[in-house]
Amino acid sequence: MTDETEKTETPLKGHERIQAYLKTLDGSPGVYRMLDEQARVLYVGKARNLKARVSNYARPSGHSGRIARMIRETASMMFLTTKTETEALLLEQNLIKQLKPRYNVLLRDDKSFPNILMTKDHPFPEIKKHRGKKSQKGSYYGPFASAGAVNRTLNQLQKVFLLRNCSDPVFESRSRPCLLYQIKRCSAPCVGHITEEDYAESVRDAEKFLEGKSTGIQERLAKQMADASQNMEFERAAALRDRIRAMTQVQTAQGINPRGVAEADVIALHMEGGQACVQVFFIRANQNWGNRDYYPRVGNEVDETEVMEAFVGQFYGDKQPPKLVLLSHPVENEDLVVEALSQKAERKVEIAVPLRGEKAELISGASRNARESLARKMSETATQGKLLKGLAEAFDLKAPPQRIEVYDNSHIQGTNAVGGMIVAGPEGFVKSQYRKFNIKGDDITPGDDFGMMKEVLTRRFKRLLKEDPDRKGDTWPDLLLIDGGAGQVSAVREIMTEMGVTDIAMVGVAKGIDRDAGKEEFYRTGQRPFALKHNDPVLYFVQRLRDEAHRFAIGTHRAKRAKAIGATPLDDVPGVGATRKRALLAHFGSAKAVGRANLADLKAVDGISDAMAETIYDYFHERG
Repeated sequence: MTDETEKTETPLKGHERIQAYLKTLDGSPGVYRMLDEQARVLYVGKARNLKARVSNYARPSGHSGRIARMIRETASMMFLTTKTETEALLLEQNLIKQLKPRYNVLLRDDKSFPNILMTKDHPFPEIKKHRGKKSQKGSYYGPFASAGAVNRTLNQLQKVFLLRNCSDPVFESRSRPCLLYQIKRCSAPCVGHITEEDYAESVRDAEKFLEGKSTGIQERLAKQMADASQNMEFERAAALRDRIRAMTQVQTAQGINPRGVAEADVIALHMEGGQACVQVFFIRANQNWGNRDYYPRVGNEVDETEVMEAFVGQFYGDKQPPKLVLLSHPVENEDLVVEALSQKAERKVEIAVPLRGEKAELISGASRNARESLARKMSETATQGKLLKGLAEAFDLKAPPQRIEVYDNSHIQGTNAVGGMIVAGPEGFVKSQYRKFNIKGDDITPGDDFGMMKEVLTRRFKRLLKEDPDRKGDTWPDLLLIDGGAGQVSAVREIMTEMGVTDIAMVGVAKGIDRDAGKEEFYRTGQRPFALKHNDPVLYFVQRLRDEAHRFAIGTHRAKRAKAIGATPLDDVPGVGATRKRALLAHFGSAKAVGRANLADLKAVDGISDAMAETIYDYFHERG
């Protein structure tokens, strides 16, 4: 990539400013950025021919209202030429995700999807949920739309195939079957209740099922059940019946199971009132593995083809595309999108907008879901807007807040202390913006809630001041809700003043008489405390915000405490990762026994080299 330029020599603005760039451009493919007077990126676009594309913006008329506003605000532009048109498309989508320009279609809350993993590094493979990098040896099946979809499938697969889901250290340490064996969810390979050959057959059956080859499995189970019944092995026959029923339940729960579509993502768009909903259904192995809805930021005067191309480009920016992508609307530059997806998948990817047949029925079902989901979302947003307006009136804010931050701390006598921050706005809780803070301050005494809050707020706003000192982004809050009364509000105001942040409204929420919910009192700097009516919707809203902050802080604290309980001294030994830690614990039984072991015993452990054995020995014998 070459030729990145930014030119602001003249005070021109709008189409005249854009016109001045034309003599510097040629017909190369590339990406352009339009910036306002504060150098904020308004729009990122791609072009097969930069000069031809930019010349369209240089015209003084003939634009939609949205594009005309964007042109009027443009004070400068930046250009980046690329070798190919496909490269321009990929760069454009990456920059949109990174810069979040105001006039672009933007996919929000884009999260990774979970998979089912069948491990391959153990004689008795484990089946489990997996999210993230596929670094562990095994077979991966997915993506599933949500953790709930994976958990439901795993739950039923356990009933059918009786595969273990315990970790390797737990497996190695068991001397008798666990509860899952008692409730017929596991065949107890840990204590030898099933041979390695029989367990391997169950693993193969489970993999066939996840690949959509379940007919033969059900037929074989049905024959085994009939044979067991004929031989008067009624308990075994009942167990086989339950396994067949569980397999049927998996297929029933999946709903749509297309016969003619083995692998596809079904993407349907519905737009209404300047808002959009995109439904994505995942079809793998002729099975429906769930769906998820998205609400990209679109605004008015954006057509479906532009939204669909932007969504597809951003959605597959960090995901592996399937062989077939079914769309409800065509995309602009379909040839470029197909080439980009094929490059990412390292195989041919097809895009289709079906009009008849089973594929069209899949699109129709996804479109119906998108339409219904958007209607619910618009209803919820309207209700949320009324609550934010009521909040502004109750707390004398200049306008309904667009970003509310609520803070809470959690600890047990000062141990494993964490701070939690939740965020809410016009669309409800913004969980992708939640943040946890591990309390690090050495000078904080156990139970010092004010000291913890000071550390949390200082870290939060120092980072904001560093990353966005001019407040150009949307990460600055309009309102802070603090758990506490006049003292806490005064102390927090002092902290914020020290950092030079004095224009953010803050309200303390304190339990009132008898500390009962519904009798909360609200505190603001320099004003008398007040309460809201018991049945005021704004009061319920504030309670929900406070309770969500409390839930998040407690959950984070419990996770930290559980991790600390499960930690061992081996975690701090240089070079000892999860695999070596498992090997050492399996060989010696406990971390304490590892610490007492002599050098020769450490060298005898599988996977522990002589040099690593010396490192481990030195670690435990030089600390004291």
